[in-house]
Amino acid sequence: MSDEPLYVGVAYSTGEWLAVAFAADGFDHADVFPEVGNVWAEYEGVAESILVDVPVGLREEGEEPRPPERAAREVLGSRAEAITDPPIREAARKRRYPAAARVTERKTGRDLSRTAFERSDAIVALDDLLQEVSEARPVIAEAHPEVCFRAFAGTTLEEDPATAAGYAERMRALATFDRDAPPVVQRAAEATSGHAVTVADVLDAVALGYTARPGPGSIHTLPADPPTDPTGLPMRLLYRAETPLEAE
Repeated sequence: MSDEPLYVGVAYSTGEWLAVAFAADGFDHADVFPEVGNVWAEYEGVAESILVDVPVGLREEGEEPRPPERAAREVLGSRAEAITDPPIREAARKRRYPAAARVTERKTGRDLSRTAFERSDAIVALDDLLQEVSEARPVIAEAHPEVCFRAFAGTTLEEDPATAAGYAERMRALATFDRDAPPVVQRAAEATSGHAVTVADVLDAVALGYTARPGPGSIHTLPADPPTDPTGLPMRLLYRAETPLEAE
């Protein structure tokens, strides 16, 4: 591993965490970890920034979902369906969907999607880390890959990332940001050998790594003035762009 400060993008995939690490001057390495705690143990001494595609900061109750998701839908336009409202903190800790759905209904008056519940293990693991390790809070932040791609491309992407057309569209967005992106994606993909990591997961982790790394533009957040959750965690999505994204 490099002795230089690292900037890491992390995508959660089928029970594993893919980390793509950049030094200030370019790609450093990629690796797959079984737990988010392993990610923190690996990078806590060298990472300036770790961006994850898992929610940071959770609602406890209330009718309104988190502001980041609402803001992301506004800037993503036709890709707004890529955004999922995460469960509230208590619901995420339920082991079965019916119990989580009941807690959500009781505390928010809203329904809980199965898609949101299926990411509960990752959400709880990251939330536990941030509650237990105060040193991780200034380093780990949330980013949504679709928002990052939107910022890199300068326009809303149209295709689903699981399709060949979606892959091509996202590769173009990365290459618009950095002409060396194609070999970076290839090297990151090669590091996933033996793991059930998809091509879309690799693209997501690379996009988050580019966002974390110093480069063109600057870091912005959705929403621009993010609130905090009851434990003090900011509820925001980070992205890198020359100017703030506007609603489609």
